[in-house]
Amino acid sequence: MMTDTFRLRATAAFVREHDAAALLPFLLPELDGLETRALAERCRFSHAALVVFPPDPETLRAELAASGLLSDQAPRPSVVVRDRLAERHRRGADTLDVTILRPPVHGPDGVHRTVEVFVLPVPPGSDLAELARHERANEDEAHVAFAVDDPDPLVLHGLRAILLRRGAVPDGGGYNPHEDATVFYFGTPQAKVRYQRLELYAPGDHRDVLDVHLGPHADQPAERLLRLLTGAWTTQALAAAAELGVPDAMDTRADTDVADLARATGTHPDGLARLLRYLAMLGVVAWGRDGFRLTELGALLRADEPHSMRPLALLYAGPFYRSFAQLAHAVRTGRDAFEHTFGEHHFAHFARHPELADLFDRSMAASSRMFEPVPAHPVFDSARRVVDIAGGNGALLGRILTAHPHLTGVLLERPHVLAGARRSLAVAGCAERCAYVAGDFADVPPGADVYVLARILHDWDDDRCREILRHCADAMPAHATLLIVERVLPTDGAASLATAWDLHMMCNVGGRERTLAHYARLLDDAGLSLVGHRSLPLDATLLHARRTARPDVTG
Repeated sequence: MMTDTFRLRATAAFVREHDAAALLPFLLPELDGLETRALAERCRFSHAALVVFPPDPETLRAELAASGLLSDQAPRPSVVVRDRLAERHRRGADTLDVTILRPPVHGPDGVHRTVEVFVLPVPPGSDLAELARHERANEDEAHVAFAVDDPDPLVLHGLRAILLRRGAVPDGGGYNPHEDATVFYFGTPQAKVRYQRLELYAPGDHRDVLDVHLGPHADQPAERLLRLLTGAWTTQALAAAAELGVPDAMDTRADTDVADLARATGTHPDGLARLLRYLAMLGVVAWGRDGFRLTELGALLRADEPHSMRPLALLYAGPFYRSFAQLAHAVRTGRDAFEHTFGEHHFAHFARHPELADLFDRSMAASSRMFEPVPAHPVFDSARRVVDIAGGNGALLGRILTAHPHLTGVLLERPHVLAGARRSLAVAGCAERCAYVAGDFADVPPGADVYVLARILHDWDDDRCREILRHCADAMPAHATLLIVERVLPTDGAASLATAWDLHMMCNVGGRERTLAHYARLLDDAGLSLVGHRSLPLDATLLHARRTARPDVTG
């Protein structure tokens, strides 16, 4: 029987010698040229995998070194392969300590790849010896993997369809919360290479597609609905972690012991451990041998993180959580649930509670990454003056002025907001090029070249939007541009943050998200024309409008 060292060397050599375009026809000989090209464009050959069974860590390190495989990354727990081994050998999953290592290798084109090494320690005399013998002989977990760089449900379903049409057979899969990745396994019985299993590796949680891949399951709808019904727990778990400072006391590069973390955060060790287990299921933290490690996702809840989403977590689990409990009232009556819950509109309520107003402003700043591409719009190149209408703390105006030193800006806002905006723009180094106007939408300053309405129109009903847009049109010279930042509702049923935010606006503000055609109609009613749009981060859209040409009546 081949030793683990021999198997590691053979696997590393295979990864070094192949690329996706050459390998796919050997795995699925029935693929035609167009299908091979489609797969190769969407997927890249990322690794080949095997399971090894060292008696101890020292032996594993020696075997890896002898195979030219070195890695300084800490091993991560395996979920999918552990569960497959447990099912195949009728053992409890908790009796199998399977971890993953991915030492790097380079393919023939110099591209970074890895050998995926699943490690199950089998000490001398262990009752796992027969399992190890069987797995070495049969290589049931050996496979080649293709990473899908930009997975979405449509892409994943399309890739599956090609593979299945050309002879691949579904062979399990799973979601690993420790890596926040979904894997889809296929048998390739017609393969002309020694690997007769193929994996699609998709970053992120794609369990909806995985459910289709795994086939019908008797209680699948109930399980899915149960997960959906616990969504409120997720909101509160994230907010509790943020409130307690758990992410701030953790590291993304090293494990933190639960007892140490409890002391640092002033929490109960058992209660904290239970919260961390739940957060690990969400991919916010990851299990490790010495505790838990903060993931890239979880780092967004740190208070010192740029664009920290901690304020959003506290806001959504705080006042908006209470008002969402009255969503049925909003659906039944058409009136927002926030006012029903707190007795006043949320703008008035936050204005009377400075701590909530500050939390709301910081929450808005947390999602300001959607503004990042806006300053690159060509309308700013020839402009001289920009007016940001209801521009909040000046985050967007600051970006625009920083990117275009020739511009001057005007920020129109309510009086109690302007103080924070002055500080924000001073920090950005733009204060001396900015004027501040205290007022409402009726006070839009005339004569500028570019006007900006960012995340404003979705707060209001159609009549109020027309009024706001007419104020803009009245202030705009004939050459001026209006840029609008909003989330636009899809018309094809595609998943979008805009759909969720539409419910949020109905419940908490009394406004709504809209389709592109809806915005075009509102603009037209106000004497403006939609002349273009482009996508922004966080499912936002930048709409470009101009004044509608007025007929010449002088003749």
